[in-house]
Amino acid sequence: MLQLLFDTLLRASDLALVALGLSTVYGLVKFPNIAHVQYAMLGAYATYALFAWGLPLPLAIAIACGLTGLLTLVLHLLVFRRLLRSGPAIAMIGSLAVAMLVVAGAQGVAGSFPRMFNLPITEPVVLGGVRLSHTQIAAMATTAVLLALFTLLLFCTRTGRAMRALSTNPALAAASGLNAEGITRLVNFASGAIAGLGGSLLALSTGAHINLGHDLLLPVFAAAILGGLGNPLGAVAGAALIALTETLVTNLNFGWLVGKPLAFLPIAYLSAGAFLILLLALLFKPYGLFDREVRRV
Repeated sequence: MLQLLFDTLLRASDLALVALGLSTVYGLVKFPNIAHVQYAMLGAYATYALFAWGLPLPLAIAIACGLTGLLTLVLHLLVFRRLLRSGPAIAMIGSLAVAMLVVAGAQGVAGSFPRMFNLPITEPVVLGGVRLSHTQIAAMATTAVLLALFTLLLFCTRTGRAMRALSTNPALAAASGLNAEGITRLVNFASGAIAGLGGSLLALSTGAHINLGHDLLLPVFAAAILGGLGNPLGAVAGAALIALTETLVTNLNFGWLVGKPLAFLPIAYLSAGAFLILLLALLFKPYGLFDREVRRV
């Protein structure tokens, strides 16, 4: 049971930050940005490159997050803001094109071979029979701290209140004197930086590779939709539910169903289980499990 819990927490930490950024931006610009998961891939590669050049790992991650956030902001100003004039559907299609261009550019520069971080070998931490690496513990702790800080920002600061007001009623928020454009730029930069952080933390265990964004696409969008697009904390809860489902699919012994001592589902069924939960949830909750805020939007 404890192993199942930690496996779920590890997977949730892989998805939560990227889903958080995706849902936060959607709340303001009102289109699902498919390219968002590729920002995680770029953050992973940038962290690897800076670390390989001799920078301390925390500094490499911080700079990579800043660069990823800056690229996200530039793309918003030069591409997505113009596409949105033609409607959210056009912007979503454009984001798919941007995602393909980002992948092609990264592959042209870094190649398709995974880049593994040269981290020192340390003894694992044993908690109740569960072995965790220091990297895994640091990733979960970093995710938890960032989520706590984001929650405080969203509900306890003027910036957070402005973000929620702009997400709920853009016209009224603008009429009240809020700097809508400034807030949108800030959120786009922050969402890109958070996605870059999520990709960097994931790459510490799996390496930076060209398919990192593709691997995140389906579960991240499932988490964001499940939590209610436009509801950032709902997306985090959706990520936890998707992580739990994926962990159960690959770790439960179904031998009793087929009369064998051991029988596990293949890893190919990983996404199927998550999307089954998503489908069942949307059949009864079309706006996601946490739809009160989304309905107001």
